[in-house]
Amino acid sequence: MASGGGRWLRGLWAAGRPWFQGRALLVINTLGCGTLMAAGDGARQTWEIRARPGQRFNPWRSASMFAVGCSMGPFLHYWYLWLDRLLPASGLRDLPNILKKVLVDQLLASPVMGVWYFLGIGCLEGQTLDESCQELQDKFWEFYKVDWCVWPAAQLVNFLFVPPQFRVTYINGLTLGWDTYLSYLKYRVSTVGTPGTQGTAQGPPLWKRARLGEKPKGLQASDQTFLCAQIPEPATHPGCVAQGTVQTELPHTPAGCQTGQD
Repeated sequence: MASGGGRWLRGLWAAGRPWFQGRALLVINTLGCGTLMAAGDGARQTWEIRARPGQRFNPWRSASMFAVGCSMGPFLHYWYLWLDRLLPASGLRDLPNILKKVLVDQLLASPVMGVWYFLGIGCLEGQTLDESCQELQDKFWEFYKVDWCVWPAAQLVNFLFVPPQFRVTYINGLTLGWDTYLSYLKYRVSTVGTPGTQGTAQGPPLWKRARLGEKPKGLQASDQTFLCAQIPEPATHPGCVAQGTVQTELPHTPAGCQTGQD
């Protein structure tokens, strides 16, 4: 029985091995990154829909996550190849080099991925560069602190025990929870910030939707107060009084005359 199971596993490995070599490995890593990032966003949207019954699933949001994830796949593929050449290490006897690899990964790759994520999603969703940079400024340090809590230990295992051709696959296997967090960080409704940092699950930033006259669902009172503060009052021309959306011209009173009842 055990022998039959072993033969089955060896046959499965022989069939799948070509996919983890050469260009095929690049394709696997690319599609894996995109698929897992879209799946993480799908999990987050499912939670949001349960918490806010009026909200609908937004496939374009998940499509943006998939596209950005696929764009990150080649970077990760070649990043690990370069890192293995820079600091070759194998097993516990090379622990100093492995710790250096973890440090280099955290100091170089992690910030690049954070910037890539926020600017990439913002570009696909129609944000201006200024809006995306403002959002990055508001959220990057939170992202980076959480990154330090999660990935050093995961990368230590990666560099110690995982064969080089499976490094990106290993990371993809761990990222469903991480990608769910990234989706939360990107699309959460924030009550503190500046215009351009208000991401939602349903498209443009809240401040832009408010200018268009759309009332986003699920806002708290503090959110509405913030949005109202961002919308300038309509200009009133001299000699006019604003009544709703209609401006009424006041009758001209010549100098020296009095108004009202005698």
